[in-house]
Amino acid sequence: MEDPSVKFLSKIFDLLRDGDVFDTSDKCDSEKSMVDFRHPPELKKLIPFSLTDNIETQHDDDEIEKLCRDVIKFSVKTNNRNCHNQLFGGLNFYGLGAEWMTSALNTSQYTYEMAPVFTLIEESVVNMSLQLFGFKNGDGILCPGGSTSNMYGVHLARQTKYPETRLKGNPDGLVIFTSEDAHYSITKGASFMGIGMHNMITVKTNEFGQMDVDDLEMKINDSIKHNLKPFLVNATCGTTVLGAFDDLNKIADVCERYNLWLHVDACLGGSAIFSRKHKHLLNGCERANSISWNPHKTMGVPLQCSLFMVNQKGILHECNSSSATYLFQQDKFYDTSYDTGDKSLSCGRKVDAFKFWIMFKKHGMIGFESMIDNAFEKASYFADQVKSRVGFELVVPIQYTNVCFYYVPEYMRNQESRDETWWKRMSKITAFIKEQMVMNGNLMLGYSPLASKNLGNFFRMVVTCQPHATYESMDFVLNEIEKIAQKFEFHDHF
Repeated sequence: MEDPSVKFLSKIFDLLRDGDVFDTSDKCDSEKSMVDFRHPPELKKLIPFSLTDNIETQHDDDEIEKLCRDVIKFSVKTNNRNCHNQLFGGLNFYGLGAEWMTSALNTSQYTYEMAPVFTLIEESVVNMSLQLFGFKNGDGILCPGGSTSNMYGVHLARQTKYPETRLKGNPDGLVIFTSEDAHYSITKGASFMGIGMHNMITVKTNEFGQMDVDDLEMKINDSIKHNLKPFLVNATCGTTVLGAFDDLNKIADVCERYNLWLHVDACLGGSAIFSRKHKHLLNGCERANSISWNPHKTMGVPLQCSLFMVNQKGILHECNSSSATYLFQQDKFYDTSYDTGDKSLSCGRKVDAFKFWIMFKKHGMIGFESMIDNAFEKASYFADQVKSRVGFELVVPIQYTNVCFYYVPEYMRNQESRDETWWKRMSKITAFIKEQMVMNGNLMLGYSPLASKNLGNFFRMVVTCQPHATYESMDFVLNEIEKIAQKFEFHDHF
């Protein structure tokens, strides 16, 4: 007799399909297609969130189905073609199938005996990635997110420069260099690893958000004069907001002069490596000591899929091994070099490489290149539309598939002075338009200030590979903002 819970599993697919979770068509333009937003107090009334230890509160399958249906109803449908809120969007459905398989098989990546197929799959994905980025004698590992991948870079850099830290802790005066527009995970890493947030030295960026290499070298010299211990420079390929790419070759020259570890945060922009037209953005990546890359961002590999790569084979084991005897016995009946858990900071580790591997088997290099090129093309089209439409303004020229822009209401367009009051009002208007998008439920864009450039809130449109962007889906975003603007007299509100 079939276990009734297996029937429940097959029902879940129907619930997801009926809830339009897989819909990427232009039907997504209708209101509430992406999210039926409710504020927390209201949502708490609609779904019984609390958990109580009472046998009477156990639910039968019909009640569980109702709960699942409500969870789907009130969740954001990230596969909706108008979901541009984060650096990731929809997901590739072959990757989703692989995700379901990894969850069903419910194994961990730490030993070959528990994950024989997945261990070899991770090896294949890592080797392919090392080759793409030009690491000839490297190693790598799949990590639980880009922040962790970046912390691996800080960890290995510290261990390489000051190997005694593993036993004795941090020496005084360790300092890290990163741009003022870099991801906050570097700040977190400095805190988490006991280096201290005050010992993370921020480097100026130019008008496009790229690291000022002259300022970097000046600050390195200044730190040495003050008897500090510089050991790491973090460069970025695809900053979170502007999508800026630092000049890796120039930064690598500086790192070589001062014997510093170069870590490249390519979590966002690393996917450009698949495109012959755009991979020049990553020129010099082969000179880095380590690289982080998140295929779950632009590529649409299901969350999460994050790679950390290092150009020195064996260093992951050297820095992370604890030789736990209950897992990593050396007298096993197979080649224990395939037990990858001892080079990881975590013990249990999902078999995330499988999702990327299946997608590669389906689409190949040519397919990935086509996806990336389409995202770039549609982002460029969107930027051109922003420049040509009355009331819209680009913040900076685009470098990746991030398009940062303002919508300026008609009554503010001809003001001669864009003073502090004008910019404060623009920030409020941007946030208000975002609120109306979410309440309409058919469009989501992120917005952000940028303190390093003294900029208030502006929209950040992110074009990804999944779902496939079209000219029509790009036009919809601008049309919808105009529609919201026509509905409200902004000067009455702000």
